[in-house]
Amino acid sequence: MSVMPTYARYPLTLVSGKGSRVCDDAGREYLDFISGIAVNTLGHANPQLAEAICRQAGSMLHCSNLFHIPQQQQLAARLTALAGLGRAFFCNSGAEANEGAIKIARKYFYDKGSKRRTVITATQSFHGRLISTLTATGQDKVKIGFDPLPPGFVHVPLNDIATLKSTVNEHTAAIMLEPLQGEGGVNIANAGYLQAVRALCDEHGILLMLDEIQTGIGRCGTMFAFEQAGIRPDILTLAKGLGGGVPIGAMLASESVAASFGPGTHGSTFGGNPLSCTAALTVLDVIEQQDMLDNCRQRGAQLKQGLAALQAEFPIIREVRGAGLLVGAALDEACGITAADIITACREGGLLILPAGPHVLRLLPPLNVTAADIDEALAKLAAALKGVSA
Repeated sequence: MSVMPTYARYPLTLVSGKGSRVCDDAGREYLDFISGIAVNTLGHANPQLAEAICRQAGSMLHCSNLFHIPQQQQLAARLTALAGLGRAFFCNSGAEANEGAIKIARKYFYDKGSKRRTVITATQSFHGRLISTLTATGQDKVKIGFDPLPPGFVHVPLNDIATLKSTVNEHTAAIMLEPLQGEGGVNIANAGYLQAVRALCDEHGILLMLDEIQTGIGRCGTMFAFEQAGIRPDILTLAKGLGGGVPIGAMLASESVAASFGPGTHGSTFGGNPLSCTAALTVLDVIEQQDMLDNCRQRGAQLKQGLAALQAEFPIIREVRGAGLLVGAALDEACGITAADIITACREGGLLILPAGPHVLRLLPPLNVTAADIDEALAKLAAALKGVSA
């Protein structure tokens, strides 16, 4: 193969999909509870999204950001209104959105004549694979071989407000958190903790940045996960599910913070092009039209209840956690069975799921998944658990 081996790929070639299902090159069907890692918000081959992409492709795919782009302006207005923030910057991925967040936070304090530059993040966090964002990531395994890493990042345990308070100092510019850590183990930032972090930021005049790359755009049952804690960040990052499969990322900021980005301070050749913005606008339309947030909450509750029932039957499952349709099942490490073992058994049984670390299963069906799909997935997972436990 001519592709660099940067992924430990499953022995599967997917060639088509419809809704919550995909087919491989041998014609076998699978129930897809990966959704492109929380990307396929509307499932596969959604007719409204496909039609919108085709229509836009027939008009204009790309236009330089040297010109005004109507679709970009519409999307910015829509997202900032939903999030209660001031302005949006568009890019192509979550890592780029987080890079923009780090840059604008530092520029904000530079403009104020302050030397605050340090960003505090959580252990087990994941913020991307750029040099800056992998340094921000609270997992050492992604940093091996990439030194020297840039200074200005500190990591503290999630949900430990005392340690966070003791870490904040005169150099702290921002606290950057995921409301629910997806890659790091499906670990929830408690509402009370997020509220205390917001108050801490207000007290010290520092910025709260929330990375909702995986949790945003309805994944947790509300448009943004931060809504469930009754707070609002100063900076918000989005990607994954925003384009329904078309690459797009966004960094939103309050008006006062956004003022620090002017001409020449940041940019993206492809960011916010007409095609990606049309896709994102369509995703938002369909979520609203089909009340997918309610479906996400209902199907998420169904999934968690079903996993809890499996936990009672299979003690290998130690804990069920998550929100909406970002659900994890933590395994008992003492049993000697890994997430990879169960994922392989599920795949052989026609269900695609993924890990969140070596001992956590992660399930990410599309937001329009049906009750029947959830029941089928639980039955396939039960068969896999029975097989690996035998």
